[in-house]
Amino acid sequence: MHPCCTVTSSPWTRRRDDRDEDVAVSPRVALAPSAAAPRASASASLWASRVVEQLSSYLPLLLMALLALGTWWLVKNTPLIETDRPAAPLRHEPDYTMTQFVVQRFAPNGTLRAQIEGDLMRHYPDTDTLEIDRVRMRSIAPDGRVTRANAKRAIANGDGTEVQLFGDAHVVREPMAGEDAIEFRGEFLDAFLDSERVRSHLPVTLTRGGAEIRADALDYDNVERVVQLKGRVRATFPPTR
Repeated sequence: MHPCCTVTSSPWTRRRDDRDEDVAVSPRVALAPSAAAPRASASASLWASRVVEQLSSYLPLLLMALLALGTWWLVKNTPLIETDRPAAPLRHEPDYTMTQFVVQRFAPNGTLRAQIEGDLMRHYPDTDTLEIDRVRMRSIAPDGRVTRANAKRAIANGDGTEVQLFGDAHVVREPMAGEDAIEFRGEFLDAFLDSERVRSHLPVTLTRGGAEIRADALDYDNVERVVQLKGRVRATFPPTR
């Protein structure tokens, strides 16, 4: 070897192959991973951790919202339980009718007190009244005095103690021994059968015997034997003998 030269080791090594020939082999080099890869992996892991943390914090609120929505849906769709509600007001419509009828009312001892008949009767439950077409009525007082009435139309209460007569109303109190009959005529008469009273706020004509009295209104009490005539009153009396 020449003295002026310095020999250094080569990075190459030599090995013998199958043909007994020397072959130059380079040394193995280990490639280190890039520094950017660990950083990207750490960033993705951190982002995922934050997402999970946020979802964990909002999950209870989401569950409560779903629970509230489900409760609202149940309340909205659950059928209501029927409770005791106030009955609807009755309409003024008849619940039954009768044609060519006769209604009788009796006293506790069984004697006939009143009888009402007509061509057509309609009962109204909201007022418990009877509306009668072509009414004919007969009332019997405890002393046996009979009062008859008729009109084109009438409205009577449920027990028949009051009858309002409309259109050609005619009420006659039949005479007792030694008395004259008393008649009332008008377009409206309000007859109270038990108390034996007749009222009218419209013009009425009263006749007894040969006397006739016309007035704008009338209030007659048969029990007290008192008659009140209101408004313009005109009277005609038969000549005295």
